[in-house]
Amino acid sequence: MIQRVNGFAVRAGWVAAALFVAFGLGSAASAQQPFVDKFVLSDTIQPVTAGELDRAIAHANADGARALLIELDTPGGLLDSTHTMVSAILNSKVPVIVYVAPDGARAGSAGFFLLESADIAAMAPGTNAGAAHPVIELGPQPDATMSQKIENDTEAFLRSYVTKRNRNAVAAEDAVHTSHSYTAQEALDKHLIDLIAGNEWQLLAQLDGREITRWDGSKLTLRLTGARIETIKPALRDELLGWLVNPNIALLFLVGGALLIYLEFNAPGTIVPGALGTLMVLLAIFGLNLLPINYTAVLLLVAALVLLLLEAKFGGHGALAIAGIVCLTFGTLTLVNAPVPELAINPWVALAVSAAFGSITVFLVRLAVRARRMKSRLGPSALVGSRAQAMEPMNPEGHVLVEGEIWQAVASEAVPAGAPLRVVGLDQYLLRVEPAEPQRPPQATV
Repeated sequence: MIQRVNGFAVRAGWVAAALFVAFGLGSAASAQQPFVDKFVLSDTIQPVTAGELDRAIAHANADGARALLIELDTPGGLLDSTHTMVSAILNSKVPVIVYVAPDGARAGSAGFFLLESADIAAMAPGTNAGAAHPVIELGPQPDATMSQKIENDTEAFLRSYVTKRNRNAVAAEDAVHTSHSYTAQEALDKHLIDLIAGNEWQLLAQLDGREITRWDGSKLTLRLTGARIETIKPALRDELLGWLVNPNIALLFLVGGALLIYLEFNAPGTIVPGALGTLMVLLAIFGLNLLPINYTAVLLLVAALVLLLLEAKFGGHGALAIAGIVCLTFGTLTLVNAPVPELAINPWVALAVSAAFGSITVFLVRLAVRARRMKSRLGPSALVGSRAQAMEPMNPEGHVLVEGEIWQAVASEAVPAGAPLRVVGLDQYLLRVEPAEPQRPPQATV
């Protein structure tokens, strides 16, 4: 019996040892298996996406990846952020593969610059790239000379690395100069990209064994056989910033926060509206600060607020309110100098916010003005101007009935009991009254 137990223990030990060895070999094999980091860029090009790409490149440079695969689908974005992202790609220690995917995706405007800067430029069937002419959507338009300077600078920027990547600089300049856009096959035929692949696995299979020339001139052969793909997930911080940089969200935060702060001023001590409103306004300012702001639009917003306050306080039969709402609408529509529609404020959002904010502001301010006026009419002073009736003959003092209350009063002249009076003043708790103008009986007409 004891021998059987010992035999079972021995066999169990061998099994455990075998599992341990197999697990160790599997882990070692997994550790030695080549892998490619993948970063999905499916958004506009702006400071938040520039930061995300910079962190993805740093991650790929540090974890031993054979390459960084950027899956690109963007309508374009800001030129300053494009410069930053192109510089990060050119200075990456690991090869960067920019792949316009999935089917139907595009590398529009600023995305075209990123595609051409990569060590390997690839597109999926049914995608397009180009239309990279610099655009000043809103705000003061530059003259012809300045526009030409901007265009020439943009072309030179693109040409500076397209030529070194041994791609077609003339075709690339056409995307800037004439806003030309290319299908995947056209881009391949014109030598703007290196290959077309149906999916990322086909892409890696076609790249395996290919020799590329890095930005520093060194040669590198890609070894991607059996490579696994590890997706770099965005951090919570990046997701929140990406949501906040949406100009429509920032506008709603700005307007909602302003209303909450106004409520706090009119009901001091509630704390919650003031604290929440301040937080919302600060977040809105932070988000808008990441976007190109048109300061003429900011002046329009200030003018709109002044007009709405004047309408509420003095009353302009709605004219001031309408002018304020019009200024508010134009201010919100032109607040962001958006080179692509995705970075602009939605017109319907601007109209809805302007109408709602204007109406609510006028309503709340009128309530506040009326409340302040009513405060001065509380107590005995509110009786001035009221109708009264003599309860006894007054020569000149006596008692009068005012709004159901009996008051001691002094008249400006002798009056009989029951005479109609009008309160004209108050000395301490002694009313000053005078005879009211008698109502004239209606005269017959023929």
